[in-house]
Amino acid sequence: MPAKSKKQQMAAGAALAAKRGKRSKSSLKGPSRQMAKSMSPGELRKLAKTKRKKLPRKKRR
Repeated sequence: MPAKSKKQQMAAGAALAAKRGKRSKSSLKGPSRQMAKSMSPGELRKLAKTKRKKLPRKKRR
């Protein structure tokens, strides 16, 4: 499942770094904290590795 926005892709990258121990879990805020708790490392990797070139900065509702 690719990321739908740059913000989602960046949040997944931060959550993945926390899962791997390269970033403290207490430094996570908002969506990245929820992602770290609820998603597996494989799911986070799929979101984080999405190319950012054609993604919008923020998803519109």
